[in-house]
Amino acid sequence: MKNKIRAIVITFGMLMVASVFAVNAGAQCGASDGPMTSNTATALLLRSAPLKASTAPASAQTTGASQPAPVGAAVVGFWHVKFISKGTTGIPDGAVVDMGFSQWHSDGTEILNSSRPPATSNFCLGVWEKTGPFEYKLNHFALSSDLSGNMIGPANIREDVTVDVHGKSYSGTFSIDQYDTSGNRLVHITGEVKATRITVDTKISDIL
Repeated sequence: MKNKIRAIVITFGMLMVASVFAVNAGAQCGASDGPMTSNTATALLLRSAPLKASTAPASAQTTGASQPAPVGAAVVGFWHVKFISKGTTGIPDGAVVDMGFSQWHSDGTEILNSSRPPATSNFCLGVWEKTGPFEYKLNHFALSSDLSGNMIGPANIREDVTVDVHGKSYSGTFSIDQYDTSGNRLVHITGEVKATRITVDTKISDIL
């Protein structure tokens, strides 16, 4: 079981600079595969979008946003989001364990397009509620499969975020729990989530 859990953690999709970090673990909408060799895991990671250690807060990144979001609905819209490890055994603090595009809807639902391999189900869904003037809580679920289409089990992502007063970014904390099909928790990951708003003026250079 210990080896199986480690394999699942390794194949969560994290890609870090080899000279700085050893690839131990990662997370993207939940786990993505079962036991495999280290060479196979590395090949899978290289097929994912390149992930880097975070070097700047989301509020410092340019998104092209020109108008603040409406008060009371500041989180509604389209976001470029990063999940940054902090306090997780086996993953260095500051490592980006997932990234993607998140859409928060005015009806209280949310959808995430993760950077994990599409074969493992890289779209996942959530619901949110407002908890303060600019504070929001997200409860998000995914169904994780390996690259052969075998179900691993559900994953649960939870976020508590605060949108900046201009509505251009949000930041907060997250946790990711991956379960098997019997409800046994396989992996627990925690860290910081940072996002920048995408507008009609946002360019690809703003999000890379």
